[in-house]
Amino acid sequence: MQYPLIDRELLAHFRLVHAFVNTSVMLLFFYHGWIGLAIRRARMAKETLPFALIKRHRKMGPLLTILGGIGFSIGFTLVLLDTGNVFEYASHFIVGCLIVLLIAATFLMSRRIKGQDSPLRTPHFIIGLAILFFYVIEVFLGIGALL
Repeated sequence: MQYPLIDRELLAHFRLVHAFVNTSVMLLFFYHGWIGLAIRRARMAKETLPFALIKRHRKMGPLLTILGGIGFSIGFTLVLLDTGNVFEYASHFIVGCLIVLLIAATFLMSRRIKGQDSPLRTPHFIIGLAILFFYVIEVFLGIGALL
C-alpha cells in the first residue's frame, strides 16, 4: 500500500477539521466541568441544588462521551490514511487514548452515582479534572503534530 491513501491537500483539510472539532469538544468539556463544579459547590455548601444545572449536566454527559470518542476516531482514521502508523504521533495518540479511557470511566461511574452522599462523586470529580488537564496537553501536542 502506498501512503497517503488520499490526496495530501484533502488530508491537510481533514486535519484542520479534526483540530476544530476536538477543540470545540474540549471547550464543551470545560463548560460541562464548570456546570459540574457549580453543582458540587452547592452540594458541599448544603445549599439548594441547582436543578436546572443538574439536568443540563446529566443531558450533556452522554453526548460529550460520544463526541470525545468521535474526535478520537477521526484522528485515528486520519493517521491511518496518512501513514498507516498510529504511532506516527505517539504522544498525541497515547494522550488521546488516555482521554477516551477517562471519559468512558467517568461516564460509567456517573451511571452508578445514586443519592446525595454517593462515594463515587469525588472520584467522578477527580477524573473529570484529569480529563480537562489531559485535553489541554492534547491540544498542544496536536498543534505540534499540525506544524
